[in-house]
Amino acid sequence: MSVAGIRPLTGTGNGVMPNSDTPSGREWILAYRRMVLEIGMGTDIRGGDPTKAAARALRDALWHNALTVTSALDKPTDAMRVDVTIGVPMPERVDKQAVLDVLPHGTGTVTVVEGGLAVPNEAGTDVTIIAHAAAVVRLDIP
Repeated sequence: MSVAGIRPLTGTGNGVMPNSDTPSGREWILAYRRMVLEIGMGTDIRGGDPTKAAARALRDALWHNALTVTSALDKPTDAMRVDVTIGVPMPERVDKQAVLDVLPHGTGTVTVVEGGLAVPNEAGTDVTIIAHAAAVVRLDIP
């Protein structure tokens, strides 16, 4: 199910995703199941650094939760796969590895898209960057 004008961040929502390891990328495999969606906001008040704002947005999303789903399913915390989408001005300037380094457990991917806000100061000499993060936590379960 999709909402008009909104595209899914990843996958089809039914646990099935294209297998990018195949030459055509068109074969379908059973994938990790979505367990949690975490959302956050981060800023770089002075300096206009989109990477700093993006990392803070992901940290905001992650640090307000205590996920017990892995222990409830008898899985190690490093079994989590976290698909992160960041919306921030100047997405091409974001260091994806620096954002990924925020993850305390598991493996992850980072996609950066145009979004957030850039708010200049009154003098026009600096800018505040606001970034948004969506972190989808997935586990490989039957």
